[in-house]
Amino acid sequence: MVYVTLACAILSEILATTAMKYSDGFSRLWPSLATALGYLLAFALLAQTLKSMSVGTAYAIWSGAGTAVIAMIGMVFLGESASALKLLGVLLVIAGVVVLNLDGAH
Repeated sequence: MVYVTLACAILSEILATTAMKYSDGFSRLWPSLATALGYLLAFALLAQTLKSMSVGTAYAIWSGAGTAVIAMIGMVFLGESASALKLLGVLLVIAGVVVLNLDGAH
């Protein structure tokens, strides 16, 4: 169940960050509200996750997965460049999360 909660925290953070892109510097109401509510939910779910998972493991997965997915959303849907170097960076983020978790989720 802890991984489901963490996955929901990650999804919420991804949706909030995507909404922030459309908030136009917080000048558009609905995307701005979606950003605020998304981050509030993301942090609440992350806090619940930390009750039964180590902070290093949870945060590595949360931030790494969020970073990788947001980078891919930018490249695939928002017209950002998709260079080989950028793709390598995404792979390195994922590899870093895997390496940090080799010790196991305690």
